[in-house]
Amino acid sequence: MGIVLLVVALVATVVGLGLFVRGIVVIVRRIAVGRPSPGRLVPVGTRLRTALAEIVSHSRFRTRPVAKVAHWFVMMSFVLLVPTLGSAYAQTLDPLAELPVIGGWAPWQWIVELFAWAGLLGIVALVVLRVRYHHAPEDADTARDWRSRFFGSTRWQAYFVEAVIALVVVCVLGMHTLQSALLRSDPATAAEGGWQHYPTTAWLGTAFLGAPASALGTGIALFATAKILVSMTWMGVVGASASMSVAWHRFLAVLNVYARREADGGPALGAAAPMLVDGKPFDIRELDDLPEDASFGVGTARDLDWKSLLDFSSCSECGRCQDVCPAWNTGKPLSPKLFTLALRDHTAAVAPALRSGDAKVPTAAHTADVLGALVAAKAAASTGVLTEPGDLVPGVIDADVLWACTTCGACVEQCPVDIEHVDHILDLRRHEVMVKSEFPEEFGPLFGNLDAKGNPWGLPPRGRLEWTRGLEFPVPVVGTDVDSLAEVDYLLWVGCAGAYDDKGKQTTRAVAELLHLAGVTFAVLGDAETCSGDPARRAGNEATYQMLATQNIETFDALGVDRIIVTCAHCYNTLSREYQQLGGTYRVSHHTQVLNSLIREGRLTMAPPEESERRSVTYHDPCYLGRHNQEYEAPRELLASLPETTLVEMSHSRSVSMCCGGGGARMWTEETSGTRISEARLGEAAETGAETVATACPYCTIMLNDAAAGQEQAPAVRDVALLVLDGVRRGMAQTS
Repeated sequence: MGIVLLVVALVATVVGLGLFVRGIVVIVRRIAVGRPSPGRLVPVGTRLRTALAEIVSHSRFRTRPVAKVAHWFVMMSFVLLVPTLGSAYAQTLDPLAELPVIGGWAPWQWIVELFAWAGLLGIVALVVLRVRYHHAPEDADTARDWRSRFFGSTRWQAYFVEAVIALVVVCVLGMHTLQSALLRSDPATAAEGGWQHYPTTAWLGTAFLGAPASALGTGIALFATAKILVSMTWMGVVGASASMSVAWHRFLAVLNVYARREADGGPALGAAAPMLVDGKPFDIRELDDLPEDASFGVGTARDLDWKSLLDFSSCSECGRCQDVCPAWNTGKPLSPKLFTLALRDHTAAVAPALRSGDAKVPTAAHTADVLGALVAAKAAASTGVLTEPGDLVPGVIDADVLWACTTCGACVEQCPVDIEHVDHILDLRRHEVMVKSEFPEEFGPLFGNLDAKGNPWGLPPRGRLEWTRGLEFPVPVVGTDVDSLAEVDYLLWVGCAGAYDDKGKQTTRAVAELLHLAGVTFAVLGDAETCSGDPARRAGNEATYQMLATQNIETFDALGVDRIIVTCAHCYNTLSREYQQLGGTYRVSHHTQVLNSLIREGRLTMAPPEESERRSVTYHDPCYLGRHNQEYEAPRELLASLPETTLVEMSHSRSVSMCCGGGGARMWTEETSGTRISEARLGEAAETGAETVATACPYCTIMLNDAAAGQEQAPAVRDVALLVLDGVRRGMAQTS
């Protein structure tokens, strides 16, 4: 019987491994058709260290402790139990066969059993979580269904993978149980079958002590064969389905984490990835040197680089990105997961044609119906129709999906395999804007205003100093009142909202007054300041962004700018992170950071309000200050220092904070479907019972105030600087 089982196992192995190798070849060839992705493989040492640290620590699971522990043990059991597959072949013939060297070593047996049980419990926990969050049915038509993070995930694939893992560990534990009983049935080997070698299965083996040795041996051989057959079935299925990323992610995710954009281990947030043209970062100052046929952004599958293709192939379909997406959760058509899967299946379908150089490639059908079709590109593989090469937008990704993104980065921050969703969306937007001139109609005036007037509203540059009217102290302008920024401590970057928006002006005035009271000297650029370029870049207009950015960099360099204070989270990100890509490196501080330091140093003191005015405050994390730049503490420390004020947190805060809806240039467009993101966020703030929502970005202030304007009772929305100024003024009044 042993020979028969071994032959069956070997045949299954040949088929399974053959299909698995085929799958590897398909994936490698698919990714290889991508364009170059410079810098993704070096420095090797740094990338290896950070990848290993992230994988072993499971740091991306920090907001999901149960899933983190369960997945870690499942992952480790997959790795550590691989050697037991090797011994299984020998055990079809000899039930007591062991691996060379370590096979009979007690510590190794302990490790095997520990991780077998832990892997089993882990997979049970993951299945329970999957059932708890429930899959949406194929004909989902309720909000409860589509809000599941597993909506759109390929159900059978996930359960297949989980079932395989469960069966493998059950086989391992079954083999150990019967081995313990078989060893103890012979007095000569009884000591080897005890708990010292089988710490968690010896007690199970006791139930089989009266069984014949031949029956126990046969049972072990059957378990060994079952383990091989299950493992080879898995290899065969996933090998035949090279787009089954829920299975392949256990291999590809390691490569994807290694090749991430930020070699130091940070997520692909903060500065947007440079737009590559012919493999080099685009620089508008070198526009004349570009070839005539140069293309911008990503328009078709031919424009994708190999890292993008690796991204799409690494998706585990876990839905964490979908779970935190503000667009998806307020009824918009965008799901970061479905976006990725659509591109995964489309690129899988067209890769052979791209590799062969065919003029025609199969395209994918797509729908943006939130409550309808599950995965956009599921239809891609089924159509297989040859047509002229189509654009990814709208051929694969619906335009409404593309423009619904706020670039908040919640998807990127949550993704356990480091998929760079925001970068992919920006690349598609760049092509739409710069090549096809197709974008939301509201962006036409936005781009025109930025080009002509240097601000999104198209207001005259001379209006940039109107916020200073009525201040009881002078605000010096560089070049007029001071010759050089060396004469002051900081350049106060006012920003467009800080200069033109009424709420923004209040914040700018508050910051200026607080700096003045603390004895901090500063100057402004006045009408020499222009937009940082953030709205243009997030909308895909890289040319306008770089035009504005290079203009500001030239101004900064001419004036010797070094230290800058900004009141806008978007300007903070752009000036501190993105200008470096164009050669502009400056020390940029957000106003909450500077004010927090001044409070801590005792240069500003606050007094409590009257007892009847004492209040609770909740803080809204701006995406481009928090997630994109990891500044969560300074604003909270400032609010905590407010006398007689209680700080309460919203259900989504810090790294999982919800966007206000204004990022990604969405502040200049209308939301045409679902609930307004700003209203949903203000609703979370109201649930805390706080009287005031503190913000630290004019985009957030504008969006949340607009949401509050439509409600009879809503918390007040104010910048942190205004709350600090109130306290400082009370303190001054008490001492005067």
